[in-house]
Amino acid sequence: MSSLKFLSTYLSPQRGAVVLLAALIFGGIGLQLVNPQLIRYFLDTVQSGGSETALGWVAGLYLAFALLQHGAGLAASIVSQNVTWRATNAMRHDLLLHTLRLDLPFHQEHAPGELIERVEGDVNELSVYFSEFVVRVVGNGMLVVGILLALYREDWRVGVGLTIYVALTLLVLSLTQNVAVKRWTEARQASAAQYSFIEERLVGAEDLRANGAVPYVLYRLQQLMRRFLERYRAAYTLRTVLSNFTNVLAVTGYALGLALGVYLFRQGVASLGTAYLIVNYSGMLAVPLQNIRAQLQGWQQALASLARIAELFAFQPVVTSRSTQTLPATALSVEFDQVEFGYAENDNVLHQVSFTVRPGRVLGVLGRTGSGKSTLVRLLFRLYDPAAGVIRLNGVDARDLALDTVRAQVGMVTQEVQLFQASLRDNLTFFNPHISDEQITHTLRELRLWDWLSRQPQGLDTELETGGRGLSAGEAQLLAFTRVFLKKPGLVILDEASSRLDPATETLLERAVDQLFQQRTGIVIAHRLQTVERADDILILDQGRIAEYGERAQLVADPNSRFSQLLKTGLQEALA
Repeated sequence: MSSLKFLSTYLSPQRGAVVLLAALIFGGIGLQLVNPQLIRYFLDTVQSGGSETALGWVAGLYLAFALLQHGAGLAASIVSQNVTWRATNAMRHDLLLHTLRLDLPFHQEHAPGELIERVEGDVNELSVYFSEFVVRVVGNGMLVVGILLALYREDWRVGVGLTIYVALTLLVLSLTQNVAVKRWTEARQASAAQYSFIEERLVGAEDLRANGAVPYVLYRLQQLMRRFLERYRAAYTLRTVLSNFTNVLAVTGYALGLALGVYLFRQGVASLGTAYLIVNYSGMLAVPLQNIRAQLQGWQQALASLARIAELFAFQPVVTSRSTQTLPATALSVEFDQVEFGYAENDNVLHQVSFTVRPGRVLGVLGRTGSGKSTLVRLLFRLYDPAAGVIRLNGVDARDLALDTVRAQVGMVTQEVQLFQASLRDNLTFFNPHISDEQITHTLRELRLWDWLSRQPQGLDTELETGGRGLSAGEAQLLAFTRVFLKKPGLVILDEASSRLDPATETLLERAVDQLFQQRTGIVIAHRLQTVERADDILILDQGRIAEYGERAQLVADPNSRFSQLLKTGLQEALA
């Protein structure tokens, strides 16, 4: 994404504010150019013995224009900040939405800390840059042009001399820009790596402390901090060198204007007021050029952030829909037809998997850890697409269904329940404002979970802490079951949803499961015997292949079936 594209995309909705900002900038420039003219008139009037009344009017106008100039500058800063924050907040929204829509392989390769740094840190760099760039660089650039035109009006030799000075100064600044961009890009990358490391280690703090890995984490953090320091110091050192060099150029310009003013005055070409005007305008050039230099360095940092943002926007989802077909709000049929899939190339996890789940039936999926059970679920949600074969829902290739439709009609409850720092209502509805309190209450009563809700201090308005702290595992699972019930999917997947619960809570959830599976298709991934008791069909996976598949009653009746043997030996031990 280029700077121009950013401006056109995110500033075009604020055309009115941008026009107002431009008017304030141009007005401020005009006021800055007028005041030296007033001082010239004042000096020439004094030298020629003019009236004190005229001098008083000039002094009053000077004061009035100075106040107007500062007022225009303040108003321009306020408008610029408002425009910029609206634009960058829109970019944050788009960037986060884009990131959330990217596939799981992307999120496995990019740690949350790195993405937070890009969505927040890099966009914040842009907000600072654009809020000042428009006012200072554009405004000061126009001021430089205005000063040069005024100097040409006074004497072409002064105009040519100071034009050459300005051109050389800007040339030097532009030649150093690319070098600085590279340094600031490296510094931002080092910062992102540091954020990513800290985020991951804080999440795993319990395991790190339990296994004595804290010293190693601190050692690695020290290495990352050292790397960031080196990258940032290199970028900042270059910035300081450029700053000092620009100051030297500013003093040179002031001296040039002073020499030209004195020369013209002694030659009798210019009056005392005109000589002052030339010196004043020459001195005024130093401030906008220094501001342009400072903002160009900010531009270098902003370009580095903009490049990283553009890189993130360049990632596109691999899983897409070929059409926008939808699914009916009924129990769905599921069909895997010769499905093969692997997370890495030439390393398949599933091998020619074929099975069918008829509408309204429940399939129990068994297998050792790593046999491919969770992969089946990810494929059903279209978090991935199969490398070969077809997955059909209600007889339609899942790739021909709209992604939102698939994920709306497939619900899942897992061992780990994601809870947010929000009200109980929002955690139950996943922030869906179209689900009413009456629907929530009806669902809880239907699932016989109303007694649990009535124990909450503020009912549906009860605020949950981050990660659901303060809730037991059973209460978290109750929330998860209610979520799925409110979603009203046609296919429900239970992935060992009750494996960590106490017997009393598990009994309560078993009743909820019975309600959940009524007029719905179900898939139950299990390690324990009790979990698959309600299954109509059984699928046993072994190293990504189907070891056995059939109706549960027939497999139980067949003493030679693998499922029958598992029942005899104990399902949990056999699959451990």
